[in-house]
Amino acid sequence: MNLSYRKAEKEIIYCDDKAVGVIAVEVLGNGEYYLGCLCVIPQYQGKGIGSRALEFMLDQYSDWKKITLITPADKEENVNFYTKKFAFKIDGTQMDGNVQLAHFIMER
Repeated sequence: MNLSYRKAEKEIIYCDDKAVGVIAVEVLGNGEYYLGCLCVIPQYQGKGIGSRALEFMLDQYSDWKKITLITPADKEENVNFYTKKFAFKIDGTQMDGNVQLAHFIMER
């Protein structure tokens, strides 16, 4: 097994002083970013928290030209979130064991 690690900037998402999620962004340089994690605990999902976290990320890294991420292709909620709410495009898929992963990209 060959493990590797990347440095990502992480922000804890709070709602009414309670930690409810996290967003992690890797700065790749030249306006390129990798969204390594955006998660909200289930009881707080569907309340716009994930959208606000991604909007926060877009504001924090206002020089962004390209953002990429990977998520399981069968997670319909995730696919719809990124493609319908934020205009990410799927630019490929790959298998990781038994899981098909979708690669997303958003450019401006």
